[in-house]
Amino acid sequence: MAHDRKFRFGVQCSSASSAAEWRDRARKMEDLGYSTLFAPDHFIGTPLAPMVAIAMAAEATTTLRVGHLVLGNDYKHPAVVAKEAATIDLLSDGRMELGLGAGWMTVDYDALGIPYDRAGVRIARLEEALAVIKGCFTGASFDFTGDHYTIKGYTAEPTPVQRPHPPIVIGGGAPKVLRLAGREADIVGINPNLRKGEVTADAVESSLAEATKQKVEWVREGAGDRFDDLELQIRYFVGAITDDPVGLAEMVGGAYGLKAEDALSSGVALAGPAELCIETLQQRREDWHVSYIVFGEDNFEQFAPVVAALAGT
Repeated sequence: MAHDRKFRFGVQCSSASSAAEWRDRARKMEDLGYSTLFAPDHFIGTPLAPMVAIAMAAEATTTLRVGHLVLGNDYKHPAVVAKEAATIDLLSDGRMELGLGAGWMTVDYDALGIPYDRAGVRIARLEEALAVIKGCFTGASFDFTGDHYTIKGYTAEPTPVQRPHPPIVIGGGAPKVLRLAGREADIVGINPNLRKGEVTADAVESSLAEATKQKVEWVREGAGDRFDDLELQIRYFVGAITDDPVGLAEMVGGAYGLKAEDALSSGVALAGPAELCIETLQQRREDWHVSYIVFGEDNFEQFAPVVAALAGT
């Protein structure tokens, strides 16, 4: 069944000074009509552990979905990820979205002494991890033998509430990982290409409008006949409700050598009065098929009018 492409909204959130602040923020998202709280998975710059954080957010709310943007596959064995994700799905009554990625941020690897393999190896390992995780979610005994993981007669418990499994989110910005996402994911995040392991000018350039359209085509190539079943997602890293979007774009884009108009048309930027942001998202859904919009913990409240106008439409 083809995805309805109705808008829904999420918030990527990674910090809180107390349990009360974290619960209150999750409840605020729910009250404002957001669909999902997403936690990132980094060891540098994001204080909260993602599985624990989303479990607490789920417990504090009743309808808010919880997930990751995204778990770094190299940080944990996929069978452990599957068990934790299935547990959260069970205990949240089916509100889990499992975000997975190949890993990209070099400072995480350097800090922990984890080998930073070339992208092709990390993506191949992610592909095997997906097979292991999906095997775990069946609740049946299974074997798996790959170059990176081996499973022998394992029956995972618990089984998730959502069947056949919680929606799987895979994000990426390069051809190989986006084609993999098209084949294996339920939700595909259209991201900058972070091939240098950090946010650089070429990563920002890779999110410009034409490059974003090309990324959607890579997803389509991987998905084939299932493309219409996918939900496409963008995390807006530069976002503001403002009467001076050009000024914001000059400030942010100038740091990377971009013209203001190019920065504003980027796939990771959304700025302007609420009415303009609504029109922009509607046009991008038409052009890029993107209907799942994610903001940050720093600006989700100011985008409440946009969520109110578009969520579920």
